[in-house]
Amino acid sequence: MNSSDIRAAAIILAARRLSGSQGPLLADAQAPQTPADALAIQQAVSGLLNDAIGGWKCGLPDNDKIVAAPIYATSIHSSDTAATCPVWLRDGAVRVEPELAFVFDGGLPLRAEPYTEAEIRAAITRVHLALELIDSRYQPLPKPSFLQSLADGLVNQGLLLGPQVDRDAAFAANVLGLVLNQGEREETLAGVHPAGDPLAPLYWLQGFLAARGEAILPGQVVITGSYAGVLTLAPDSEATLRYGELGQLSACFSAR
Repeated sequence: MNSSDIRAAAIILAARRLSGSQGPLLADAQAPQTPADALAIQQAVSGLLNDAIGGWKCGLPDNDKIVAAPIYATSIHSSDTAATCPVWLRDGAVRVEPELAFVFDGGLPLRAEPYTEAEIRAAITRVHLALELIDSRYQPLPKPSFLQSLADGLVNQGLLLGPQVDRDAAFAANVLGLVLNQGEREETLAGVHPAGDPLAPLYWLQGFLAARGEAILPGQVVITGSYAGVLTLAPDSEATLRYGELGQLSACFSAR
């Protein structure tokens, strides 16, 4: 893709992200054909938004599928400071993914020597229970290809940070039984981290960002995969999700 087509695609996706609208898939010259195209569009969207990158979502790569996307600072909310969390609703519902959020208060500055896994772990100052807020800038059908989704930021519309939890226990939380309560609904979920290790995608992300000249910046947060896929919640009704022995997160969502 040339730079003008990348910018044209980014303008479409950035405008939809700001307005909460959905539209057709990127077509013709604006559609990404390679992972490099999709990442270039993703970066161009970041350049168009008047927002800092407050964190990253990531997963282990699968063949040619690169799983990394920015989470914008103004879309990161705290369950401690707001009575409700604003989201774009789809069909009157909220979609979330239960995650652990790893916070780097001091960041991981770029350096010539690669970081060891132990150094990356040591740089994680806090771990929080979290809910990734899910939304697409595309209409539901036809289903976007992975490259179209990657260009759009991998269905992220933000992040809700819940309580801080024990750091070492979170590092070891490969399996995490979940219990969801909302109104009369109670659901028990066998939570399993998709990478088998909640830190493995984070190690990969640090190397991926460093290879393109980017650091994990002070205060940025990283999420590494959902323990139970996508959960659908009702708005304007408190939901509580218990994360095994780590603790519980309570939240209420309202329409933006």
